[in-house]
Amino acid sequence: MSDSALKQEITEAMKDAMRARDKPRLGTIRLALSEIKRVEVDERIDPDDNRIIVILDKMVKQRRESIKMFEEAERTELADQEKFEITVLQEFLPQALSAAELDNIIQAALAESGAESMKDMGKVMGLVKPQVIGRADMGSISAKIKAALSQGASD
Repeated sequence: MSDSALKQEITEAMKDAMRARDKPRLGTIRLALSEIKRVEVDERIDPDDNRIIVILDKMVKQRRESIKMFEEAERTELADQEKFEITVLQEFLPQALSAAELDNIIQAALAESGAESMKDMGKVMGLVKPQVIGRADMGSISAKIKAALSQGASD
């Protein structure tokens, strides 16, 4: 079983955090490594970089949902902790896409799929998702695609 380059990078970051005695950062990195290990054991696979990006992206999404709930409950200290964890996790994700890059990907997917109505949403998402995983929030992408499809339907 060979480790992926991304997993090695995360492991090195853990060692650096240990040396620096940076407990909050170390805790977050250990969470990421344990989630990767859980997937390895549960699925009996050796995840490649793309699979690890999917795992980290899911962890970021979970934290965003937690932040919303903590802010609604006025638990700012817990929301701040989740925000910190997101910043640490995002260090290992590919650079985020700009709004223009995202729009180009969505427009290309709309053209390629020939989508005309909301019934075609799945086709478009299927084309967009592999290109943006870990680089953009899928919720906002979904909203942009819905907006584009509803405009197309009203033209």
